[in-house]
Amino acid sequence: MLIRRSCLFVGILLVGSATLLGSSPVGAAAGRALPTKDPFYTYTGHKPLAKIAPGTVLNKRVVKVAINGSSSPISADQLLYRTRNERGKPAVTVTTVLKPPTATVAPRILTYLSFYDALGSQCDPSYTLAGGDPGSTNQSQANEEELLIGSYLTQGYIVTIPDYEGEKLDWAAGQESGSATLDGIRATESDLKLAHSTKVALSGYSGGAIAADWASELAPHYAPGLNIVGVAEGGIPVDFAHNTNYINGSKDWSGVIPAVLVSLTRAFDMKLAPYLSAKGKRITKQVRHECIGAFLGNYPGLKIKSLLRPRYKHFFAIPAFARIANRLLMGSTKGHPKGPLFMGVGDSDGTGDGVMVTKDVEGLAHEYCTQGVPVQFSTYQGADHTEAALEFEPAALEFLQARFAGTPFVNGCSSIGKGNSLKPVPVHKHHKKK
Repeated sequence: MLIRRSCLFVGILLVGSATLLGSSPVGAAAGRALPTKDPFYTYTGHKPLAKIAPGTVLNKRVVKVAINGSSSPISADQLLYRTRNERGKPAVTVTTVLKPPTATVAPRILTYLSFYDALGSQCDPSYTLAGGDPGSTNQSQANEEELLIGSYLTQGYIVTIPDYEGEKLDWAAGQESGSATLDGIRATESDLKLAHSTKVALSGYSGGAIAADWASELAPHYAPGLNIVGVAEGGIPVDFAHNTNYINGSKDWSGVIPAVLVSLTRAFDMKLAPYLSAKGKRITKQVRHECIGAFLGNYPGLKIKSLLRPRYKHFFAIPAFARIANRLLMGSTKGHPKGPLFMGVGDSDGTGDGVMVTKDVEGLAHEYCTQGVPVQFSTYQGADHTEAALEFEPAALEFLQARFAGTPFVNGCSSIGKGNSLKPVPVHKHHKKK
């Protein structure tokens, strides 16, 4: 989910990254085709995807990375690779791989997971990094993320940035996001001919935390060969049901509700229209190809029941949506992350940071601790979602530097409270119609 940061933060945290990335005229980047119209994003091989191993590179091209509307002297490789969607079916997506200007003796891969929160491909990281225009309401977010990426490059890391929502833009689809993240790492290692012992770390805030957490949960059984040395995740949407209830009717964040309805029914191949009121149809049509900068704050006070037909006003009593909420509940997969994990969240009102529920994140951290996962957990008291990001990002950078350096990890589990109970939503076999 979008965070609106100050330019001051970017300047303080990322001293030197703008110099590293430089600038020069854009050239043809301004006319770049949207991913939905760019043939590079489509697999055209004869071999069925189902017979191709996840993480296999299917196509490759070189692009110039753009910063603030300029093209940098750094070339990036874009890889089309095989992954899977939320329903476990073979799919493809793209990752953008940036190599540091100075090669290191021991290559290290940092997977940066964007908070692009998009229903439209104009905000795909692969598109914006290559100079594509995400629209005026999303441009500042793209610029700031490019500077964050630059900060990791200055550390000498290979940075890979996957379009983890997939080419159908399945925002908030946890398993798909996690799988695409892990397969993007495999594709990066394969393309660069790096050993599976290569140290890998992940960082994601807000929407990026969806991909980071699910990747950490899925890795032990989906991609056990990867050497993941640490995962930093902040502003984490742990429980879809809790988050929906928290932002329902809020001034600032209720505008994401119709977009999430669009994205998740898209990911699970459901028909949304039968559940919608006339208002719901109108608003979901408006947001269905937008990115979060275009709809966040646009519908203050919006309540989910106003988007639905009267018979469906009790949203989580609808079996289909209860099952989706339960599938997306973090910590619900078999097994658990290996760790170490750094987890952070704000608390501006005693419940959460305005969109994420603080005790949910603490509850997830506690659950991981009971499973033997080493965790550091930080609550940023008084901080809303944006303000918490200002504290999380520099702490995440420090955490990841230590993990790559092999510094012993100080497990903070002894000081982590129980937080909220993370129980599945009851699924009623028959939804009573009014």
